[in-house]
Amino acid sequence: MKHWDFSPPPESQLGDREVPIEGEHLQGKRIALLITGGIAAIKAPLIARALRKEGADVVAFTSQEALRYTTIDALEWSTTRPVVTKLTAAAEHLSDSAPFDAYLVAPATYNTINKMRYGIADGVITSALASAIGRMERGRTKIAIAPTMHGSLHNSILTESLKTLEAMGVYIVPPREAYGKHNIPDEREIVVEVCRLVSTSPLKGVPILVTGGPTPVPIDNVRRLTNRFSGRLGAEITEELYLRDADVRLIHGEGTYQPPAYLPYQIVRTYDEYLASILETLSQKPYRFGIFSAAVADYKPELVLPGKTPSGGALKTINLVPTLKVIEEVRAKFPDLHMVTFKYQEGVSHEALMEIAQQRIKRGYRAIIANRGEEMGLGGEQIAYLVTADRPPQKMVGKKEIAKAIANYLEQVWHNNS
Repeated sequence: MKHWDFSPPPESQLGDREVPIEGEHLQGKRIALLITGGIAAIKAPLIARALRKEGADVVAFTSQEALRYTTIDALEWSTTRPVVTKLTAAAEHLSDSAPFDAYLVAPATYNTINKMRYGIADGVITSALASAIGRMERGRTKIAIAPTMHGSLHNSILTESLKTLEAMGVYIVPPREAYGKHNIPDEREIVVEVCRLVSTSPLKGVPILVTGGPTPVPIDNVRRLTNRFSGRLGAEITEELYLRDADVRLIHGEGTYQPPAYLPYQIVRTYDEYLASILETLSQKPYRFGIFSAAVADYKPELVLPGKTPSGGALKTINLVPTLKVIEEVRAKFPDLHMVTFKYQEGVSHEALMEIAQQRIKRGYRAIIANRGEEMGLGGEQIAYLVTADRPPQKMVGKKEIAKAIANYLEQVWHNNS
């Protein structure tokens, strides 16, 4: 058992109702959180705070049924705004004086979904949604709903209503399926979908391939050679692009780290599978950008042994041969792909690293992310430099900043070429 020494918590600069800001994708956005009468309403305060962590200003609307599962105090604490619980003379459901960028119905019950589809406006939630649909049809807002209900309630009426709403432009957040029910997704997953919905990034819908993680090479059926890189940066880059609603896909080498389930990714187990997957993926549609952050194996065993090699010294010597340079293969087969490649070095000066990056630029590569193992931030953060032919190297500290800088660079390139 763990033992607590009864000491007070460390001091924090955050006030009681403040949240740590984790992103800016909802900065300046007003979100109406509409809470209906399902048990999943107990998650509403957590959803509100998760939205605020991306910078959103959140106002909660609740039905009377919803207040059986959550409370006004909890929602006011989590949003820092008064909760709208009924239709009043102030006409909060119309939001004329302060319109919302998006309406999120979470949870969305069977009853509310079907009323929404048929235009019934008989309470604060359905009346707010009737107004929201009118705004959506004029291109002034977005609507997302997160259906949650017991599986037996998923009937042909619900299916027809969901299809109708989707055809109108309402985004349906896919539920988390478990125990015969449509369950509300994790708060972060809901927030990610809202970010994508309201994104105005130039990269919206642009096909982008990202690679990350190690690319192990097998020795026999159970042993392999790999490196220590986890692939977290590749996932961070993918998430940043996904939040901007790019059509992004991550090819991630198998290791100790697995990307968040809501990201579009596939796992590859070996270097050979990695190379084959990249070439196949790029041939499927016209990807505009490729970001190659994977720690690719430079060597592989000349011979892969069958089965499990017995212990006791049979593997004293392993002959290694060079692997194909993946970025060179890609560049030769897909010359129109705008590539962002990575260069990691140890035991060199900063000046030498920049020269190595510039040499790659001179060979025709568009952008290099260069870093040294010896250079880290005060908190041990990764430090890297974005090197291109047309501007001074840009210093980036930490994986989030690296991911954001790459996404900003791609936005600029896409804008300039559009």
